[in-house]
Amino acid sequence: MPLRVVFMGTPEFSVPTLRAIAEAGHEIVAVYTQPPRAAGRRGLELTPSPVQREAERLGIEVRTPVSLKSEAEQQAFRALRADVAVVVAYGLLLPKPILEAPRLGCLNGHASLLPRWRGAAPVQRAVMAGDTETGMMVMRMEEGLDTGPVAMIEKCAIGPDMTAGDLHDRLMLIGAALMAEALARLERDALTFTTQATVGVTYAKKIDKAETRVDWTRPAGEVHDHIRGLSPFPGAWCETEIGGRLERLKLLRSTLSQGAGESGGILDDRLTVACGSGAIRLVEVQRAGGRPIAAQEFLRGAKLEKGTKFS
Repeated sequence: MPLRVVFMGTPEFSVPTLRAIAEAGHEIVAVYTQPPRAAGRRGLELTPSPVQREAERLGIEVRTPVSLKSEAEQQAFRALRADVAVVVAYGLLLPKPILEAPRLGCLNGHASLLPRWRGAAPVQRAVMAGDTETGMMVMRMEEGLDTGPVAMIEKCAIGPDMTAGDLHDRLMLIGAALMAEALARLERDALTFTTQATVGVTYAKKIDKAETRVDWTRPAGEVHDHIRGLSPFPGAWCETEIGGRLERLKLLRSTLSQGAGESGGILDDRLTVACGSGAIRLVEVQRAGGRPIAAQEFLRGAKLEKGTKFS
């Protein structure tokens, strides 16, 4: 028998899961998402979240509370009489009364191999750390931060040049299929849970703008992981002089290369840059106010010569 589901999510990452639940025939009684945010060039237009747009397309009621801590919001949630809540990158803390309201609890789709990378930015942190594997997990939510027991896992390799954006797009599809299967098992009373390990716990703290600048004195492998882990957003960056003016350059794709020299120095006409040890070759960059472009196209316009320094 189809389940009565409350879906809770906000960004594009959550949309395939919402769509998969709807396509599986479950009754989605409401969608909770973050309120519309100011956007546009002047920041004056209120833009609904990707999840809100998809829910409206599907004809599902949308709720956008700024908090779930009030008794009124909790009563409104309980009144939905949900069998289960599905949470994927929602962005609000779920108080205990919300967690306990659905008959079968709250399931979370989390983008890491728990207990590694609990927290806000597991995709970026896995790439930045140079991990070679991650995955999606379906877990039952508790009051702790991503501490609940795990029901289902699907692993995903992280390629040597894969960016956080590439990994995000792969994991959101894996997560959608995994959650659909989890709900199918829940319907049959066949979804089982395993307590998380207590060793290997790491935390994926939110990305801070202060950590986005590239430090060319670090080893090439670390610089490469830093660049791809922050791509496409918020983007690792450095500065260099172009046409007599200091300009910020966002670095979107790179690969490990051969070479040595002064940290941050350009080594050749392919945009190979020396690091503290070793070198990387920049593959895709973005000038301030411009679009992402291939490194060779950038060089044709910027005309940077061998020996130019990135800082």
